[in-house]
Amino acid sequence: MPRTIWSGAISFGLVTVPVNVQSATEDHSISFHQYHLEDMGRVRVRKVRELEDREVAQSEIGKGYEYAKDQVVPISDAELRELPLPTAKAIEIEAFVPLDSIDPIQIGEGYYLAPGGQVAAKPYKLLVQALGRSSKVAVAKYAWSGRERLGLLRVRDDVIVLHAMRWPDEIRDPAELLPPPTEVSEEEIEGALALMESMSREDLQGPDFEDTYTEAMAKIIEAKREEKPLPEAPEPEKPGKVLDLMAALTESVNKAKASRGEGADVREMPKKTSAKAAKKPAKKSAAKKTSGHRSRSA
Repeated sequence: MPRTIWSGAISFGLVTVPVNVQSATEDHSISFHQYHLEDMGRVRVRKVRELEDREVAQSEIGKGYEYAKDQVVPISDAELRELPLPTAKAIEIEAFVPLDSIDPIQIGEGYYLAPGGQVAAKPYKLLVQALGRSSKVAVAKYAWSGRERLGLLRVRDDVIVLHAMRWPDEIRDPAELLPPPTEVSEEEIEGALALMESMSREDLQGPDFEDTYTEAMAKIIEAKREEKPLPEAPEPEKPGKVLDLMAALTESVNKAKASRGEGADVREMPKKTSAKAAKKPAKKSAAKKTSGHRSRSA
């Protein structure tokens, strides 16, 4: 069972729900250490005091804020825990809003909130059912590790999930990243929608959503450990130049359907586009026949 990383209470109005916070995710990625290449001796990072050039133990290290170059204000962990904030011991719900009103770029790491004992069972279930019926999420404030944060509360399989959120002023304005002005035709939009439809699915289960990087890394480690040849990497497909956007969309739809065992049906694409796309392959096939005829003659 995951360990509790924070204990407190959810507070909305005069209702209080004691909860224990546990991580909702696991990291299965392969991690590496640093080694000296000549003899594979372990290389470690040591904490050294600059004034004496001496390594110090963790018990000698504390936090501090550099107010000026010659003035550091020390801050202890106890002082951080006792910050004069109402959110230091509680997750204070500030509002209930529709989920689609929140930009996903603000939403971060997720945590499960478990009811803190029998006394929390009824108010916990009350909040779960109220959130479910309202089809809304709660926006709250809470304080962890010396800083106040914004959070989002939602329900997943009858369990309350807390998502860390960024403050609105922490989101950069993407205006400078906009592409140059250009025009997109209605046929091209319909073609993109057809491609999206051919790639739609009900869930994210299956081999397409497995961590192939970690699997490949495990194979390399095992091969090197047993002194076997490394597995060969597949040749990546070279992206072709998109000369005709509609032709690329049509071919993409056919490939997506073929990968799902469906027959290609160009009729789902816009009529105007299908006619254009049909003309181009005809020219290519004619060119191929001509070149083939010449090679036979030669």
